[in-house]
Amino acid sequence: MTEPNASASIDVAAPPLQVYALVSDPSALADCAEEYDGHQWLGGATAPAKGARFRGRNRLGARRWSTVSTITDADEGRRFAFDVSSIGLSISRWQYDIEPAGDGVRLTESTWDRRPGWLRAITGLVTGVRHRDPHNRANIETTLRRIKDTAERA
Repeated sequence: MTEPNASASIDVAAPPLQVYALVSDPSALADCAEEYDGHQWLGGATAPAKGARFRGRNRLGARRWSTVSTITDADEGRRFAFDVSSIGLSISRWQYDIEPAGDGVRLTESTWDRRPGWLRAITGLVTGVRHRDPHNRANIETTLRRIKDTAERA
């Protein structure tokens, strides 16, 4: 796999399974994320598992849009990842890696932009973000801090 377009890490003083529970639960993740605002399970799915799909709701200011995500990795306590599509096109991949570190874990959030070039201008108009990579880097850092705060308070 190529290098992610945006990625950051943070140390979290919490057990791997606790951190995994936060990043693999679309509702809990929405509470920590900047743009991601919630989900609805699709196709009879009711919990995060490889192959499960969910419709993600996203927001930025007054703008709203939705995507469909398919969970590709659900390795409890180690990795959670999903591929995102919209209008039948691959948009991105989001991945959360959990590794032992000190008295807890190092959590790394990464994303790969998979939009075809022609779609980037259109999605920029829909989302209000022309330069997605630096925007995602900033959002990832905020999300990781919120996950850390949530996990360490529990």
